[in-house]
Amino acid sequence: MYRFAKAAVNITGQAARQVRHGSTAAPDFHTKYGTGVMISGAVFCVSVWSYVLTQTGITWNKSPVGKIMPKEWREAEE
Repeated sequence: MYRFAKAAVNITGQAARQVRHGSTAAPDFHTKYGTGVMISGAVFCVSVWSYVLTQTGITWNKSPVGKIMPKEWREAEE
């Protein structure tokens, strides 16, 4: 348990150092590519869901109220 706790403290300390001193990634990555990545992700998501909704033939639990007629009762045979 001691080794696990020591490793966890080391990881959190390393993360704090990266926040204070900056990571190795360029700081302008999100300003340069963020909008394009977000738009392309939204387009991908909408296109996949539009395919699923229109082409796969899945029935989406539509309500049977008013569409199903009950069978007539059979008379008891005497």
